[in-house]
Amino acid sequence: MTRATTVAVTALAAVLAVLAIAGAPGAAAHAPKTRSAAHGAKAQSASLVLDFTPNAIHSGIYLALKRHYDTANGVKLHVIIPGESTDAITLLADGRVNFAILDIHDLAIADAQGRKLVGVMAIVERPLAAVIAQSRYRSPRDLAGQTVGVTGDPSDLAVLHSIVAGSGGNPAKVKTITIGYDAVPDLLDGRVAAATAFWNDEGVQLAHQKPGAFNVFRVEDYGAPPYPELVVCATRAELQRDPSLARGLVHALVEGYDGVLRDPKAGEQALESQVSGLAASAVSQQLTAELPAFRPQGGGAYGTLVPSVLRAWARWELKFGIVKKTPDIATMFDRSFLPR
Repeated sequence: MTRATTVAVTALAAVLAVLAIAGAPGAAAHAPKTRSAAHGAKAQSASLVLDFTPNAIHSGIYLALKRHYDTANGVKLHVIIPGESTDAITLLADGRVNFAILDIHDLAIADAQGRKLVGVMAIVERPLAAVIAQSRYRSPRDLAGQTVGVTGDPSDLAVLHSIVAGSGGNPAKVKTITIGYDAVPDLLDGRVAAATAFWNDEGVQLAHQKPGAFNVFRVEDYGAPPYPELVVCATRAELQRDPSLARGLVHALVEGYDGVLRDPKAGEQALESQVSGLAASAVSQQLTAELPAFRPQGGGAYGTLVPSVLRAWARWELKFGIVKKTPDIATMFDRSFLPR
């Protein structure tokens, strides 16, 4: 499931113009290489497009910026907040940005289209997709004959069908209606029996607005593997052109998220101090829910891409029709940029 930004927070063209002057893609996709800020060299500019407007899940990025983990690793990070029409995959493919956070399903679809994008680290180590239902539906199989709202994104039906089938139900008996990103108002007003949404966003909102009124069915609890929903990606050409840039970015982000895991409040403050208009209570509620998802299932280092999980995800991706051919994880992911 992917997210569409409803408000253009940053004028993307203006940001890209600044990056061009600073030496990052677009116009400056071939900035001169540097070794490390620790050796007195100037940090290289690196642009990173977020998957959505800034929220708690991005706290590690903003903590890395606040503590200058980027420049300590030889990178000057420029965060690009997507607007309503932002197409991160096209920006990557055209060389206008270095990196982007992509939903893993979008990465699979782009790979099937021959876009040659590569995931280099996980931002979150769990699926965020869920079906949120009115409380009278105690199991996903109870949704037979009911109307479920979907956003219209390609992976929505896969998530819904996986959850219903995983509960012993028949997905063919569930009716769907496209509601875009109106899951919260539509559920609160009772216009749908359930809706596909994200447990860390809409799920948290609904739990605090109307406690006990909804059941959240997470896709990983109904047969899906614990795949990393959000992945930092680049083109293969970018990674081959300057592997040190990717390594510096990945190391900086790992340090940032490790800092959030040690001190969540520091992550909240870093995000709120750099992004205007955020409600502190919402950030805190979301981050509290998300913290366990920052580590791989069973433990491990932040950002890890677990081959066995990715293989299971690739099979799931094919089974539920998101792609027509099993994704080749050997070419779609590169773990070599993560700290060892």
